[in-house]
Amino acid sequence: MGQRQILIVSLAPYFLKRGVFWFEKNREKIQRLNETQSWWQNHCLFLAKDKVTSLSALLQKLIDFGYEKTQTITFPGEFSQRGGLIDVFPVNSRLAFRIEFFGNRIETIEELNVPIPEEKKVRRILEAKLKSQKLFSGLKDLHPGDYLVHLDHGVGRFLRIDKLQINSSDQNSNLQNYYILGYAAGDKLYVPLGLERKLSRYIGFTEPKISRLGSTAWQKTKRKIKEEVEKFAKELLQVYAQREIALRPPYAIDQEIDSILENTFPYQETPDQLRAMEEIKRDLSRPQPMDRLLCGDVGFGKTEIALRTIILAVSAGYQAALLCPTTILAHQHFQNFRERLKNLPINPALLTRLQTKKEQREIVEKIKQGKIDIVIGTHRLLSKDIEFAQPQGSKKGLGLLVIDDEQKFGVRQKEKLKKMRAAIDILSLSATPIPRTLYLSLSSLREMSLIQTPPQGRLPIKTFILPWSLATIKKAVGKEIERKGQIYYLHNRVATIGKTKDSLAQLLPRIKIGVVHGRMKEKELMDQMTLFQSGQTDLLLATTIIENGLDLPNVNTLIIEDASRLGLSQAYQIRGRVGRFSKQAFAYLFHPQKLSPIAKERLQALKRAESLGSGWKVAIKDLEIRGAGNILGKEQSGSINQVGLNLYCQMLSDAVTRQKD
Repeated sequence: MGQRQILIVSLAPYFLKRGVFWFEKNREKIQRLNETQSWWQNHCLFLAKDKVTSLSALLQKLIDFGYEKTQTITFPGEFSQRGGLIDVFPVNSRLAFRIEFFGNRIETIEELNVPIPEEKKVRRILEAKLKSQKLFSGLKDLHPGDYLVHLDHGVGRFLRIDKLQINSSDQNSNLQNYYILGYAAGDKLYVPLGLERKLSRYIGFTEPKISRLGSTAWQKTKRKIKEEVEKFAKELLQVYAQREIALRPPYAIDQEIDSILENTFPYQETPDQLRAMEEIKRDLSRPQPMDRLLCGDVGFGKTEIALRTIILAVSAGYQAALLCPTTILAHQHFQNFRERLKNLPINPALLTRLQTKKEQREIVEKIKQGKIDIVIGTHRLLSKDIEFAQPQGSKKGLGLLVIDDEQKFGVRQKEKLKKMRAAIDILSLSATPIPRTLYLSLSSLREMSLIQTPPQGRLPIKTFILPWSLATIKKAVGKEIERKGQIYYLHNRVATIGKTKDSLAQLLPRIKIGVVHGRMKEKELMDQMTLFQSGQTDLLLATTIIENGLDLPNVNTLIIEDASRLGLSQAYQIRGRVGRFSKQAFAYLFHPQKLSPIAKERLQALKRAESLGSGWKVAIKDLEIRGAGNILGKEQSGSINQVGLNLYCQMLSDAVTRQKD
């Protein structure tokens, strides 16, 4: 059946909240607004039979609107083109349409026989699509030659950002900034700044094949991978189905305790912290248990979010556990929690192997009796003798597990705690999540909150990547001592750490040196840390055990003896041990004269990630360098190489959202 006129609107959040009936009811009003107001002109398009407009201009408008180019349209927000025919499924319509051009004139507009999906489902999927596009399209710190993926045109090289007047026939059109991408055969694509949501970085495990503009090959590749992704999404959803059907009573938020915690926080919350807290509260208000990853740089306030979440669980009648990878970190959290909770009727406890057997037995018994509300501990919490209280009356037993530095714990260890109670809530904290965790979060199988806003006054750590030099070490230490600061010195071999101490003592005769490593007895380790914390030693010679250490405002120089031996995420995490407050911090990462290509790539990535809030970027780069872990088989890895990890995860996120519905 022919149509006199159709309305096509963009994927703007304002429109996605409106039902199809709203557009039908307000059609005349929209048309009036479209004639006079630029916002409506940029987001609405009225097409009619015999209207004069170029086919290329219509295609560009659909791309600007956020519509995805496909081989065959099946869902609102898609369009396809074959010669002078354009098929489009507007997001504001129950119908899809075929528009046929004759030259620069619309000759016919016909309805297409496309199955009509349920309207609320459409809105949910499109909103999730916009969210995933925003998550994966981070284009900060682009360098010429970087590979980018355009959703509709495929893999190209970023050339530059330039101010151009693309429409040369219109002398009055303003200059505009464009991302300029290079494609095969010398083709170029111009993407306006502000409309880059369809662009994402290419992250793969091989060198990508550059696409040819106008070719159908990219659409065929996308369609094939989408079909594979649908199958993969089903497999992954089956893995997580058991958790999805587990139910627990929604949390009732205690506003009074919530307010007390906010008032006793000595800093101003960042916008990202506030948003993360709202997302967690939303999770806890639902009957399904939470499984959320909180990803943010070292010192960006993850612990504060964990503290507030734990108190929400306790005020709802649950016990909560905070699992830490090291005794040092467990002690730090316990001291912090005890100070913040001293005026509240909440009982926290510490459980590590550093305590005497008698102390441990007493704490274990109190946990079982429900007399302890919050237990903070190391792997000791995973021991067979740990039993949480059985649900009884207002006491509900273990309800929340917070895992700090999630990459330090294996999947089996986490599963052991999950099995203790089917409906347990999980909050995982990480600065640079391991590939498997990151991948599950990117693909919508775990919720994720990002904290990327640095606290007020925080300065980026000045990073120097240099060949090994005793003279530079002496100068760096002298400079820090001169401003009455302290130094971390990382030597990651226990067997030779004693010799290194002797060498440093000769090089720096006036410097008091302490030593810590993982094979020391825990009491000796804590004693050394206490001496350093109190300023009785100037330099702490350590292995990677300092990766999860105390927050010391006076330690603002880090020296890594051989950074080429560290993984990217690990090196980034260790660098975050300095610069925790408002003082300028320095990191000296030394390496041998000869470097392997992978080691060189890691160090270059670390240097580029000097700006604050780069942990997320480092995790993505680490995923690229190391591969996506066992969760991805050869089939998935091949698909990722074709379209890039970001677009693959976006497709998987869309598939998971569709199948959840």
